[in-house]
Amino acid sequence: MDYMKRYKSWLECSYFDEETKSELKGIENDENEIKERFYKDLEFGTGGLRGIIGAGTNRINKYTVGRATQGLADYIKAENKGRNDLSVAIAYDSRNKSDKFAQRAGVVLAANGIKAYVFDELRPTPELSFAVRELGCDAGIVITASHNPPEYNGYKVYGPDGGQVPYPKDEAIISMVNKVEEYDKVKEMPLEDAKAKGLYEIIGSKIDDAYTEKLKEQSINRDIIEKMADSIKIVYTPLHGTGNKPVRRILKEIGFKNVFVVPQQELPDKNFSTVGYPNPEDPEVFKLALEIAEKEDADVIIGTDPDADRVGVVVKNNDGKYVVLTGNMTGALLTDYVLGQKKAKGILSGNGAVVKTIVTTEMIRPIAKEYGVEVFDVLTGFKYIGEKIKQFEETGSNTFEFGFEESYGCLSGTYARDKDAVVAAMLVAEMAAYYKNKGMTLYEGLTVLYEKYGFYREGIKSITLKGIEGLEKIQYIMTALRNNPPSEFNGMKVEWLRDYKEKVFKNILTGETETTNLPPSNVLHYTLLGDAWVCVRPSGTEPKIKIYFGVKGGSLEDAENKLKGIEKYVSDLIENL
Repeated sequence: MDYMKRYKSWLECSYFDEETKSELKGIENDENEIKERFYKDLEFGTGGLRGIIGAGTNRINKYTVGRATQGLADYIKAENKGRNDLSVAIAYDSRNKSDKFAQRAGVVLAANGIKAYVFDELRPTPELSFAVRELGCDAGIVITASHNPPEYNGYKVYGPDGGQVPYPKDEAIISMVNKVEEYDKVKEMPLEDAKAKGLYEIIGSKIDDAYTEKLKEQSINRDIIEKMADSIKIVYTPLHGTGNKPVRRILKEIGFKNVFVVPQQELPDKNFSTVGYPNPEDPEVFKLALEIAEKEDADVIIGTDPDADRVGVVVKNNDGKYVVLTGNMTGALLTDYVLGQKKAKGILSGNGAVVKTIVTTEMIRPIAKEYGVEVFDVLTGFKYIGEKIKQFEETGSNTFEFGFEESYGCLSGTYARDKDAVVAAMLVAEMAAYYKNKGMTLYEGLTVLYEKYGFYREGIKSITLKGIEGLEKIQYIMTALRNNPPSEFNGMKVEWLRDYKEKVFKNILTGETETTNLPPSNVLHYTLLGDAWVCVRPSGTEPKIKIYFGVKGGSLEDAENKLKGIEKYVSDLIENL
């Protein structure tokens, strides 16, 4: 069915409500908009749905959410034949229609005989991961578009272990969703009926309390917090999202006394009016926090994204000016702190493991080696870190100590299986207290690590290519690089080419090959001579192609120069394809 036929079917079918039809009538003279909304179904990918809110098959709305949930329900029932005690936990963030989409998912599940545990108000994504495990659910759903602009929303699916569903189960769910071809075949039940039948239960404070206790268990050095509680100053911003209550609660309950919350960004705001793009990777979101930090002479600024799974950190540099740390910098500091403190207290396991993604800093290798801990690489996406934790528990091969990715997400502990900005905020505050007790800032702590392990720097270049033409361009770029692989980048020869889609790992210089047990993914990774690397992949959640690069220099200035050189070379290469 072409896009115009789909458009007309939505206008004419009695299944779609008048509000939806009214919105669609408003674009009747805009064929391009009709095409964008109806040329395809909003793709249910390996992590779920993410798209612009609005009417249409290529938008996120109550109908596409219902279709996704019906497919998920069909999958859960097929996987658990004979069981009548199936359940799913559902959480949602502060975005537009998040609460309505969560309710919609709940009543569809209920109509399929699956109990829905739905939070009473917005909660962080990592708490949903915890809730799935705590309640013994068969799956989890969180309605969020993470740090995307306000016009977006999304739908993420979690497995019974609390992790995002890994390969190949993710593809099985996708297959089930794609089988739901007609929207009016989606089952649903009135909310009050679902509640009366015990198939829709509101959850809240008990899960909050249990989650908070697990967070406290990840604190390593409570003595330092008690010692420095009166002197250390923390500025925190939830960026209008879900972090406000849980982050403030954990900081208070473990003993921090001077926490200043940015008032303009404290409460939920579906439009993210003070920032627009609520991403802690963007230094601009800390503008209001910086005003408070300078007034209070704060030691650290901490920011969490709308669903509180990513954390941003701002610290004073050697000149006394506040600078934003990258996710790699924060991750390196936390890895060293967690491993170092555990070793000092005699609680570091003998078979410890740190897990990182293939686009995360290589600085972790020498840090982990210092503490006798093994490093594991996984594909981009925290679900692969969660999957590794599960493997460790099942085999007993390693003990998970810490995991993080360059995109500002990390996890300490195994109570959840997704990145957790709440535990990260707690550990960053504790780490700041630890360094302040030594007369140092976090930036000075990072400098010590650079001087000991090498000056590692990383960067990322994102090229946005929207719409149908953009999707085609992204595919063309990946095909061109795959068919004609570069032999060097900015004068540095390619040593290893790793094509994760074709599972071809080859040393270009010697002909040596490697195998991998990682699932297929449309990723090209180049290891270069001279301690550098480049990685190219399409974004899984946004219309972008992403280029990552990392270098190691003899000094910070040397590393910066190498980074700028390789970034320009890669950008020119991609844009000229």
